[in-house]
Amino acid sequence: MTISMSNASLPVCSRMLSNLSHILAKAEQFVDAKKINPDALTTYRLAPDMLPFTRQILIACDAVKNGVARLSGIEAPKFDDTETTLSQLQERIQKTLAFLATVPASALDGTEDKEITFPAGPGKTRTMTGQAYLTGWMLPNMYFHITTAYAILRHNGVDVGKVDYLLGAQS
Repeated sequence: MTISMSNASLPVCSRMLSNLSHILAKAEQFVDAKKINPDALTTYRLAPDMLPFTRQILIACDAVKNGVARLSGIEAPKFDDTETTLSQLQERIQKTLAFLATVPASALDGTEDKEITFPAGPGKTRTMTGQAYLTGWMLPNMYFHITTAYAILRHNGVDVGKVDYLLGAQS
């Protein structure tokens, strides 16, 4: 049995971004309950050479919107990357989910062999087939940044667990 490119991308990305929104809502509750400065979370990084929490959210959203756009041939919306607050990060996730909702399955299905060339670091590009791009680059990139955001919150005492990561508000 084969799985379509749309089924391997749209519901998976929508689900994970919704779960990220749920985790972020728990961070907002944590900040309110503990009466701490939200910057303690938004600027936190697990290691000195990694990007902070805010960038993890932005990159997770960009991995999804740009990846789906590259595969489908639909132009991705441009976001300014100016988000600094938890509520602005929530808005970014919602804008990304809204974009995903506009992408028809027919624009993704059949792109398994489509050649995708994409930025892969400063001044570098890579080219992969659509299926290899989706399964070997786009989805792993999304998971990496959502997992890192989760780990930052968990490390800082936000009450999130595996069920929040996997099931979000449906838990």
